[in-house]
Amino acid sequence: MDGSAEAPAAGTVLNALATGRGAAFAIDRYVSATVELGGSDVTGSVVGEPDADTRLVERCVELVCETYGDGERGGHVETESEISMAAGLKSSSAAANATVLATLDALGEAEAVSREDAALLGVQAARDVGVTVTGAYDDASASMLGGLTVTDNERDVLLARDDPTWDVLVWTPDEQAFSADADAARCARIAPLAEHVEELALAGRYGLAMTINGFAFCGALGFSSDPLVEAMPAVDGVSLSGTGPSYVAVGERAALENLQESWETRPGTTFLTTTQHDGARTR
Repeated sequence: MDGSAEAPAAGTVLNALATGRGAAFAIDRYVSATVELGGSDVTGSVVGEPDADTRLVERCVELVCETYGDGERGGHVETESEISMAAGLKSSSAAANATVLATLDALGEAEAVSREDAALLGVQAARDVGVTVTGAYDDASASMLGGLTVTDNERDVLLARDDPTWDVLVWTPDEQAFSADADAARCARIAPLAEHVEELALAGRYGLAMTINGFAFCGALGFSSDPLVEAMPAVDGVSLSGTGPSYVAVGERAALENLQESWETRPGTTFLTTTQHDGARTR
């Protein structure tokens, strides 16, 4: 009973730490998962990361088996990622989504379970193991459904979904920032700005929304706003992604290629990609 799936990473339009409402968009980079069911225990591994924390993906396998497994209890999940872990690019949500779908695939249930319900299993697993403050339904829904989603993470409700078509530039510094370690109390102080960003996102003004989000959360989380200033006004939008450390800009390819030359002078990695509209899928 084997299954495999992949789920896209994502960038931020609105960080949900301030108000519990967030927005994110899928990008064309992936986390893949392979699941082999059998036995009584669940184990996990990450390709190239022998010391990685695998509690989230293991809990995903457990939850899917508990909900749809008809007696299945154990197995092994292996994930592999095209993006850095703890980089603000929703690697945890993508890994959870890929693992949930791969487990459903192994059970022969991948087509019977809605993508929204599958995403919520990953959200519950993230809460169970404590790797998220908000539940990250914004990140999970963007990765699972593709496109751009706006969500209420406190109620796990999808408020809006759209398919903006952008080229995307990502810069990831040589550091990590774990979402569970973010200063939620400090982020709550910028709730009025976050509410304005939400209004802009729901009105379809995504670029302005993410740029305001970027400046607000760089201030709240202690990241430099210099990369944002360098991107303006040539790009459609630019933001700190998640709780950092990555920065994401969207817009026309030529403008992003010029910005890449500037961002590449800093330590870390940059890459150009596009938005992704199809979401997670079995393989």
